Amino acid sequence: MSEKGSRTAMRTVYCDHAATTRCHPEVARLVYEFLTEHYGNPSSIHAVGRRARKGVEEARAQVAALIGAQPGEIFFTSGGTEADNWALRGAMAANRAKGRHLIISPFEHHAVLDTAEALVREGYEVTLVDVEPGTGIIRPEALLAAMRPDTVLISIMAVNNEIGTVQDIAALCAAAKAKDPDVIFHTDAVQAAGYVPLDVKALGVDLLSISSHKIYGPKGVGALYVRKGFRFGPGLTTGGGQERKMRAGTENVPGIVGFGLAAEIAARELERRAAHAREMRDRFLRGVLAIEGVRLNGVDPFVHPELRHPGNANVSVDGIEGEALLLRLDMAGVYASSGSACTSGSLQPSHVLLAVGCSREEAQSSLRFSFGEENTAEDVDYAVEQFVKSVEFLRKLAAPGR
Repeated sequence: MSEKGSRTAMRTVYCDHAATTRCHPEVARLVYEFLTEHYGNPSSIHAVGRRARKGVEEARAQVAALIGAQPGEIFFTSGGTEADNWALRGAMAANRAKGRHLIISPFEHHAVLDTAEALVREGYEVTLVDVEPGTGIIRPEALLAAMRPDTVLISIMAVNNEIGTVQDIAALCAAAKAKDPDVIFHTDAVQAAGYVPLDVKALGVDLLSISSHKIYGPKGVGALYVRKGFRFGPGLTTGGGQERKMRAGTENVPGIVGFGLAAEIAARELERRAAHAREMRDRFLRGVLAIEGVRLNGVDPFVHPELRHPGNANVSVDGIEGEALLLRLDMAGVYASSGSACTSGSLQPSHVLLAVGCSREEAQSSLRFSFGEENTAEDVDYAVEQFVKSVEFLRKLAAPGR
C-alpha cells in the first residue's frame, strides 16, 4: 500500500500483520452502526437493548462457525490476552482436586508465559515441554514425557507469533488424551485464525483463544472457546451476570459485532488470503535470503510450507542489531517488527528464538515480516530494495576504521 505523507509522497509498506491488521471496511461500517444507531445495553429488555443483544448473539454464531464450534461454547473477552489468562486460570482453579501441574511450551505468547509464572507463585507447578531446535516443532513423545498423573492442563499455541511454526495440535491433543482422558488441552490460536483452518472438534481441544484484530476486525475484543462438559471456572471479573454468568461486565457490542463479521469474512476468504500472503512472503524471502549473512529463522517454507504461517518471515542479519535495521526500514516507509523487545531499559532477545536454539546475537539481529491483504508484489519489491539498502548502510557504518 502507498500513502502520502504530510509534505512529500513516500511509499509505505506495512509488513506487520502479525501485530495487527487494518479493520475491514465492511467491519468498520458495522462497528460505527452499533456505536451510533444500535447503541443499547444488551442486558436491557427494551427494543434498543434487544437489538444490541441480537447483534451479540449473531456475532457469537459467526465466531463459532470460524472454528467449528457451537455458539454456546463461545465466550467474548477483551482480546487474546484475556482469553489466554482465563483459559489457564479457569482450568487450574476448577480442577485443584486433580492436581496443580500444567504444561506449556517455552515459546508461548507472554499472555500464557506470564500467567504460568504467576500461577507458580501461587503454588502451581509448570513444565516446559521440549521443542525441536531450529523449528520449535513439538513431538507427541516429548509432550507425553512431560505429563504427570497430576497434570491438569496443557497449553500449546497453534501457530507461533514470531517464527510462524504451525503445530500439529490434533496429534498432540490426541496423544495427551490417550494417556490421560481427563487432561485439559488449550491452544492459543490467535495467529492461526483466518489463515490456518481451525475445527475444534477435529483438533480435540477443550479451550481455544482467538482475537479480532488479527483477522481484520476491531481491537479490544477476542473470544475463548470452552468445550461443554468439563470443569472450568468463571472469568477474571466479578459483578454482573454477562456471558452466561461466566464473565462480568457490559459487553463491548460494537467490537463484538465487528468481530463476528470479520470472522465470517475470514472463514469465507481463508484460502485466498492464505495463498496471497504466502505468495508475498515467498517473494520477499527470495529477495532477502540472497543477501550474504541473512538467515531464515524457523521452518523453511519452501520445503515444508504446511508447517509455517503463510504470511510469516523471520530473518537474522549477521553483524546488525535488529532494532537498528528496524528503525532504518521505518525511515524508508517499511514497517516490520524486531525479534527483540525493550524491557525496563535493557534490550532483551526474543524468548522464542532462544527457545529454538538461536544465540543471543542471532536473536537480537532478527526481524519479523508478516504479510497480508494490502500487500502487493510492488510493495514486496520495494521492501526488499529498502532491506538491501539498509543492510548495506548499517554494515558500512559498522565497518572497522570508519
